[in-house]
Amino acid sequence: MFEVKDIAHLEMEEEDFDTVMAGDITFSGHIRFVKPLMIKGTVTGSIDATSDLLIDSDAKVTADIVADRVLVKGSVKGNIKCRHLVYVTSTGSVNGDITSAQVVLEPGSVFTGKCSMVREEGADK
Repeated sequence: MFEVKDIAHLEMEEEDFDTVMAGDITFSGHIRFVKPLMIKGTVTGSIDATSDLLIDSDAKVTADIVADRVLVKGSVKGNIKCRHLVYVTSTGSVNGDITSAQVVLEPGSVFTGKCSMVREEGADK
């Protein structure tokens, strides 16, 4: 089996996150953050980050997402644009387009959309 080098940043436990949106929270609107965020509840709107985002296994996100890295264990309906990595686990689903330098879809994950892999700005050729 191979390893994905950027995934270590996303293998954090809940207590490693500065902010966790609990499973009983429903949020509608625009979220902007600079430190890693874990979503366990329901979010509708848009997400704009300069950090990592973890969408937990019971989370339901209906939003366009911009972030450094996104780990999807739950459900996302919307486009995801990442600077480094989008990782969809076997329990995750994405219904929307993905644009990222690196994309990983584990066996069992669900993806409906278009995938564009783009080089990171400033990356060596």
